[in-house]
Amino acid sequence: MTAVTTNTADTAADTGQSALDRYFGITRRGSTVGREIRGGLVTFFAMAYIIALNPLILGTAVDKNGLLISGAPQLLANGDVDHAAVAASIGMVAAATALIAGVMTILMGVIGRFPMGIAAGLGLNALVAYVLAPQMTWAQAMGLVVWEGVLIAILVLTGFRTAVFRAVPKTLRTAISVGIGLFIAFVGLMNAGVVRRGAGTPVELGVGGSLVGWPILVFLVGFFLLIALHTLRVKGAILISIAVATVLAIIVEAVAKVGPQTPDGANPTGWALNVPQLSDFSLPNLSLLGNIDLFGAFFPDGQFSLTVTLTLVVLVFSLLLADFFDTMGTVVAVGSEGSLLDEQGMPERTTEILLVDSAAAIAGGLGSVSSNTCYVESTTGVGEGARTGLASVVTGVAFLVAIFLAPVINMVPSEAASPALAFVGFLMISQVVDIDWSKPEFGIPAFFTIIFMPFAYSITTGIGVGFLAYVFLMVVKGQGRRVHPLMYVVAAMFIVYFLQGPLIDLIAG
Repeated sequence: MTAVTTNTADTAADTGQSALDRYFGITRRGSTVGREIRGGLVTFFAMAYIIALNPLILGTAVDKNGLLISGAPQLLANGDVDHAAVAASIGMVAAATALIAGVMTILMGVIGRFPMGIAAGLGLNALVAYVLAPQMTWAQAMGLVVWEGVLIAILVLTGFRTAVFRAVPKTLRTAISVGIGLFIAFVGLMNAGVVRRGAGTPVELGVGGSLVGWPILVFLVGFFLLIALHTLRVKGAILISIAVATVLAIIVEAVAKVGPQTPDGANPTGWALNVPQLSDFSLPNLSLLGNIDLFGAFFPDGQFSLTVTLTLVVLVFSLLLADFFDTMGTVVAVGSEGSLLDEQGMPERTTEILLVDSAAAIAGGLGSVSSNTCYVESTTGVGEGARTGLASVVTGVAFLVAIFLAPVINMVPSEAASPALAFVGFLMISQVVDIDWSKPEFGIPAFFTIIFMPFAYSITTGIGVGFLAYVFLMVVKGQGRRVHPLMYVVAAMFIVYFLQGPLIDLIAG
């Protein structure tokens, strides 16, 4: 791993370079403006699915009053779904999702100066939509998201979050990066439908064990084109593969009329997330911004309830812990892939990076799009050559443009972008040789960290299991004193996290 040079050396090395180069350290990190632009665009296209997916989660769910996030009832007087209201709700969430992602990703580039995109967190948005909202109003649920962001920001400002970062053994950090490589490869294969839930098995290849359908062909063309271009060392390989696969997808849809996959499974060979066709243009509706209630959730029916408050504390803690360690894993993965970590495994401007991520959680609540967090898909941009915050600025600007050009952005199907995720998994798993497998106190926690991320479909779960295994084995070997005290604190936090269901039931009962 190439160590990051110090700021003192940077000052001398930057002499004679442009202000843009000096600010972002483009030359110092071995990059160019062209590579940063390409990398930023690749990250955007790898993340752009969130503009379509976040609205499908938040825009279609209802709160305790049966209202959509737009404030409109989901059902008509006769009990049927009001499809016009749902469509309007989806559009509002899409516009706000792109806006918050754009602003926060630009801030990551300008303040954190790190090549990492930010957007509404998957898993976090599901928790808000399906756990928080049914117990309160949408405004109250988003208020809790704001509180979660405030708490994380406090942890950053007090140095706790950075201290935890430093307390994690280097072997576990490497395992986190490898595990995330497998995780995003699995995500890419699932998003493309190459791997999906089976009839009699948890997952299977394609449909009934076969690769069938035009969308799968689009994925395969994009994937094999990508690995061929990478092998031939063609610049812009990932971006080229996404562009070519998208054009092919548009042609296929225009001719074959494939259509989307349906929830009832009637069209299993359809497009997984978004159909590659141009939809109608409309002006963005940003009326969700600022629609929050910071205290209402703690006062159901206008009165304070200790039971409700304790339940909400556990839920906010779950949000906080998932956000906290997802970000840590993502920063390690992106930094490792781009050789942007120092000898202690820390990126430059760690505090600034974590502070922007904390602010993103707050912004996600204020924008009614759930907690925003760092995206592991940023590794695709790093794989394309991105090394600095300039790439994040490019990604952020692309998100802002997407507010007005959503129909064009949605023409890129997941089958065209997913090959990049699967390929980056290969790039990241190569770090597995840096793990000391000869020592069980390191090898076993590393193994658990790696396998639980894809198997449990959660970066946070993988980190938590690995941390607990590490602390346990060090104590078993009589080496508990060598464990950083913060690791014991974090291990205790993960025990609470993994037992949140029974704890909530206990409190409620």
